[in-house]
Amino acid sequence: MPADPRTLPDPCPVVPLAASPDVQIRVPGGRSITNRALVAAALAPGTSRLLGAGRSDDTEAMAGCLRALGAEVDAPDAEATVVVRGVAGRPRGPVEVFTHLSGTTSRFVTPVVALAGEPVRVDAAEPMRARPMADLLTALRALGVTIVEHGAPGHLPVTVTGPPTGTDVAVAGTVSSQFLSGLLLAGGAMADGLTVRRTTDRLVSAPYVGMTRAVMAAFGVGVADGPDGALVVPPGGYRATTYPVEPDAATAGYFLAAATITGGRVRVPDLPPAALQADAELVDVLGAMGATVRRDATGTEVVGPAAGPDGRVHLRGGTFDLTAFSDMAPTVAVVAAFADEPVRVTGVGFIRGKETDRIAASVAELRRCGVDARETDDGFVVRPGGAGPHGAVIETYDDHRMAMAFALLGLVVPGLSVADPGCVAKTHPGFFVDLDRLRA
Repeated sequence: MPADPRTLPDPCPVVPLAASPDVQIRVPGGRSITNRALVAAALAPGTSRLLGAGRSDDTEAMAGCLRALGAEVDAPDAEATVVVRGVAGRPRGPVEVFTHLSGTTSRFVTPVVALAGEPVRVDAAEPMRARPMADLLTALRALGVTIVEHGAPGHLPVTVTGPPTGTDVAVAGTVSSQFLSGLLLAGGAMADGLTVRRTTDRLVSAPYVGMTRAVMAAFGVGVADGPDGALVVPPGGYRATTYPVEPDAATAGYFLAAATITGGRVRVPDLPPAALQADAELVDVLGAMGATVRRDATGTEVVGPAAGPDGRVHLRGGTFDLTAFSDMAPTVAVVAAFADEPVRVTGVGFIRGKETDRIAASVAELRRCGVDARETDDGFVVRPGGAGPHGAVIETYDDHRMAMAFALLGLVVPGLSVADPGCVAKTHPGFFVDLDRLRA
């Protein structure tokens, strides 16, 4: 299996496993954590080291933007250590930064470039240009930042001219928690600090804000809880540090889900019981559906139930609110295809605005494989039955999570192929190599 997924055949066949896996899979460092740590390190004075950092198209997009803004970002060895020499809170301008397809990069860099005090143009690839930015742009304008929109209102590309003059801002929390996280990260380098309030009671993907706060604290900026849910970033700025990045929980989730639907055992070392990443909560769903879950200080392990007389694993159904870990919705959709009862996923209406409409896409691909599924306002319902899923060519919609989740079906179902397998490079270029390790 080639290391670069963009050299794989398209569509890429996934051959069913000859036996249930019994393996340990070591996954890269968390992409979401890595991107937050890159920003904090780039805004700090001095040199920071990120140990075990994840490397993907998303983290490369972030590193490229930060280099354009004056930080030095180097990966000098093969041990996933990234060395960052920061700009001490003052990015360089005027420049242009390109965020590619990365939502985290777009939503974090846009407030960060306001610190430059000179015009900085932020642009992205066409699919990212279609994703919403309006709430973040409104918040930056409220802080005294000038925003010029060059395309559709509320979308990239934009030119941002700071510096921010305000210290108190409000932002909605119902579209993306990345808006709130981006403001907090930039606030960590603002001379007078920043107070961020929410205009909505609901905050989607709230644990990701907790992740942002934990990373900022590791770089010397402790975000405090203010009245009425406000978050208060103190003045003082970041400090350089050495920061270990825990394994990517979303990537781990695919392999732990593979254990569940194949009746095998997969262990992910170093994924802690109290992970910073909400995606680690997927294992609770797998446990509720019939897998055995073991967590300890050395890692996380999932053992799937033994196959029945028909050679297939049979799982329980249920209703699962994935608001906090919505990226795992396509994975739960695939696992649901092996349940004996309906599976309802709720709380994820906002994922229609991800790289693709992941609700519609998950339902369409399940139906393509012969599984009864339908959309709801805030999720989907899967009613498996009959002979179970059959083979098909899975459309991936230029969405890495669709590709990785639905590839798991091919471990059980003959005749399944994944279109555009190269799209997994966005977050885990080595995905198909790791998938083959289940055959060890």
